[in-house]
Amino acid sequence: MDLNTENKRLLESSKFGTFALIGGLIGLVLTALGYFVVSPGQMYHSWLTAFFFWVTIGLGGLFFTMLHHLTGAVWSIVLRKFSESLMAVLPWMLLFFIPVIFGIHDLYHWSHEEAVAHDHLLQGKAGFLNQPFFIIRAVGYFVIWMILSLSLFKLSVKQDQQHDAKITAKFKKISAPGILLFALSLTFASFDWLMSLDPHWYSTIFGVYIFAGTVLAVLSTIMLVALFLRKSGFLVEVITIEHYQDIAKLLFAFTVFWAYIAFSQYFLIWYGNIPEETVWFLHRWEGSWKTISMIIVFFHFALPFVILITRTAKRNLTLLWVMGFWFLIIHWIDLYWLVLPTFHKHGAHFSWIDLTAMLGIGGIFMAIFWKKFTGNKLIPMNDPELSHSLHFTNV
Repeated sequence: MDLNTENKRLLESSKFGTFALIGGLIGLVLTALGYFVVSPGQMYHSWLTAFFFWVTIGLGGLFFTMLHHLTGAVWSIVLRKFSESLMAVLPWMLLFFIPVIFGIHDLYHWSHEEAVAHDHLLQGKAGFLNQPFFIIRAVGYFVIWMILSLSLFKLSVKQDQQHDAKITAKFKKISAPGILLFALSLTFASFDWLMSLDPHWYSTIFGVYIFAGTVLAVLSTIMLVALFLRKSGFLVEVITIEHYQDIAKLLFAFTVFWAYIAFSQYFLIWYGNIPEETVWFLHRWEGSWKTISMIIVFFHFALPFVILITRTAKRNLTLLWVMGFWFLIIHWIDLYWLVLPTFHKHGAHFSWIDLTAMLGIGGIFMAIFWKKFTGNKLIPMNDPELSHSLHFTNV
């Protein structure tokens, strides 16, 4: 097993990045066309859903990387380059946020001065929910994410070039405050970009809800990329069934955690029975939104819980292929359920722009990820604990 030749072989044999880039460009063109053919409102809502889907995968990569360094985990060393390459795309996501800025008036009710003038609640929130401060906060979030992701990524590349015990300590020094900044920035970004779509509604647990879905999405992405490489003959002896079992363990754990947070949010609002809070769920119980709500209950928690509960299931690679796509699809449905009821109030109306926006942003996202991933070592060769990770075994 010559690990030093893996990158070269992968670059020569795979055209994944090229296909992703072409697909992304086609998706962007079609989405821009949808602005004129369908409606600006539909385009912006579809774009926001797709944008947040992909940015959560990048943020999940950042979280996975920092958590790995803070805990000193051994099993995840061979997966570190996957999460690092995902988080390295975050600076580019700022470009995809620009359409959200242009679509503020189509997306956010609080951005209309006449609406604020006749709404006492919005007037009370005007100090926070106003366009200049909204944009400033967004830039602030991206600055935090860019500093953390670029710092950790550059440090990882430096480790590939030399043996230096001090680098491990530097990883921790960045990750310790970084994970706190991550928690705050993700929470407030979810408040700004998703929760303020309905400015009368609020939930103090909403940021944790988004975090739970973010972790499920990034774990699924890392697992699928690893399985794709395995199928193509790469890292077969590096990422073993033991590592896949641990990913599946985390998927199972965060499935339960997501359900706990989702139910806690619903139960407290239902029990409080405050109109400003309950109306948000009532909108998602109208028409076909009721069906989407039930799909999320069963396919985001009940069925995955039953399927992944056994050790055998966690070690079945064919099943893990299915579950990886399953979690990504249900993550998109969950975000669609959060965003689109503010536009289609009485029932879900899927549009082809929903797909082209996902293809456009996702294609570019994966093309950049692939370039970052294949442009460096596929595993951290100079990590002092690499040998333990290579021979990791579940107890």
